[in-house]
Amino acid sequence: MTQTIGEEIEQFRAVLDGPVIAPGDTGFDAGRRVWNGEIDRRPLVIARCTSPADVVAATAFARAAGLEVSVRGGGHNAAGTAVCDGGLMVDLRLMNTVTVDPAARRARVGGGALLADLDAATQAHGLAVPAGLVSHTGVGGLTLGGGMGWLTRKFGLSIDNLVSAEVVTADARVLRAAADEHPDLFWAIRGGGGNFGVVTSFEFELHEVDPMVQFGMFFWPVDQGPEVLRLAAEITAAMPGEINAVLAAVNAPPAPFVPQQHHLAPGYALLLTGFGTTVEHARLTDQIRQSLPPLFDLVAPLPYLDLQKLLDEANAWGSHCYEKGTYLQELSDPVIEVISAWVPRKNSPKSALLVYRLDGAFSQVGDDQTAFGGGRSPRYGAFIEGITADADALAVERGWVRGFWEALRPHALGSGAGYINGVAEYSGDGVRGSYGTSTYERLARIKAEYDPDNMFHLNANIPPAEHR
Repeated sequence: MTQTIGEEIEQFRAVLDGPVIAPGDTGFDAGRRVWNGEIDRRPLVIARCTSPADVVAATAFARAAGLEVSVRGGGHNAAGTAVCDGGLMVDLRLMNTVTVDPAARRARVGGGALLADLDAATQAHGLAVPAGLVSHTGVGGLTLGGGMGWLTRKFGLSIDNLVSAEVVTADARVLRAAADEHPDLFWAIRGGGGNFGVVTSFEFELHEVDPMVQFGMFFWPVDQGPEVLRLAAEITAAMPGEINAVLAAVNAPPAPFVPQQHHLAPGYALLLTGFGTTVEHARLTDQIRQSLPPLFDLVAPLPYLDLQKLLDEANAWGSHCYEKGTYLQELSDPVIEVISAWVPRKNSPKSALLVYRLDGAFSQVGDDQTAFGGGRSPRYGAFIEGITADADALAVERGWVRGFWEALRPHALGSGAGYINGVAEYSGDGVRGSYGTSTYERLARIKAEYDPDNMFHLNANIPPAEHR
């Protein structure tokens, strides 16, 4: 009698140390749920791995059964690639341990850890890794695409601080990727996403970061867009290394420090954070208040851990999301004109534009030193996020995101495709455009060596180069 997939799953349960969850099992619906509420996929089986050996067993099972493989760390990306339909999800969430060696300034981080796990463990020693702005993001997905946030100007991207990684490849090898071991794989995973295997742990270099930072939030009404954007351009172009800023087109939060008449009002916020000395932060605060008095502001010391959670609520689990991004060389008058015209057109109060300044340590790494897509010249990273509370409203916001992105594209660097982690849908041309031809082709050659059959293709996929 032909063996059924149900029997095969039972055999799989016997060889996996972690839980194996199938449709109908307790926890299946919770296990398949990802951050973006728009994603509703049903895998055939979820393997909740607890070790690299479990990951090897899971990928071997998928290969033998002819199943697609998706890999889940935090499950946070808008594209929802962590979960597949009718395939096997390799779920790393039980592999979330963070071990810190404060003397060596190193952290070893499980592939299923969240930024909140990493931040809490490292800040206990006054240390940190450059990472993202939302604490419920997974370390794995963020890092494999690059990893940018508050510390990027000071210490670079997450990948610039990656010392080594443990990778389970498609042929069931468990490899250490580092500068002195499988250096081609190490280069590729620093920006090339999940194309080359399942990263079960990361080793990061750590930096001293004071547990308290200087924080300022300044908010202006939406009709002052051009003036705010010009001020933001002036501030961000001349910031010293210990300061970073994020420009956000958002609705004012219904928070106690916001005057009630401005709750949920659309506008522009400039978020200014100082690391270390307070002098420069105070100087820039005075400059902002004098140059363009805000509707309201909040300036106060803030724990670094709270800074890292500042955008958590605005990006709550279950939100329906569509996003696109691009790189801008400067906030020029034509760019300001586009942004000022498109920000008021959003319909959802949850939708936003975020603009990061990328320079300093970000630009001290050569374009070819990592596989990071888009280049390292000083620039702005723009993220257009359509976010709604329910599915019905997302179609309109999706149109706003696409229209906004198209309007910015003539002013963008390169193809306009932007940061690979800031995309809700992938296309071959878009992925190639994000990386540029030379980086993309090098990644495709490395893909052919480590995953010639393209097992790991549910991602910003780079098909393997043809074998010659």
